Amino acid sequence: MDDVVLVAVEVPLIGDERHKNWAKVVTNVDGSRRSGWAFEGDFVATGGVQDVPAGSVLLVYGERGSRANPQIEARVYRANSDGTLTLEAGAKGRAWARTLRDPVSRLIEGAPPPEERPWSIELAGFSEAALVDELERRGRRVRFDPS
Repeated sequence: MDDVVLVAVEVPLIGDERHKNWAKVVTNVDGSRRSGWAFEGDFVATGGVQDVPAGSVLLVYGERGSRANPQIEARVYRANSDGTLTLEAGAKGRAWARTLRDPVSRLIEGAPPPEERPWSIELAGFSEAALVDELERRGRRVRFDPS
């Protein structure tokens, strides 16, 4: 018996309905591809309510503007068990697929984004000064006494 819980979510329509638009429940990402074909899963209709698995990753693509010069936008959502969507990432322009490939992979794998990962042994390979520089780059104030 399948234990997949489906939730009804409102899949947004991005862009203009006269242009290309689609949505997909992404189940896998092919890291060797840089186009939209990297995202594997089932298509669902945009601009209405659809039943998707709770916790699933939803990729929504749309275009607006002229046919000769379309303005591309793509967004990645997490489908919550209460039927809401949480925006996780977004990209605009022709490089949208490569831009979203790694964040979508992390979401599917359940890994936190790099800035939220816990301490790991790999950090021991960096100097204290390098770690302080990175914390300051992230807006943290650090007192460092190299003595």
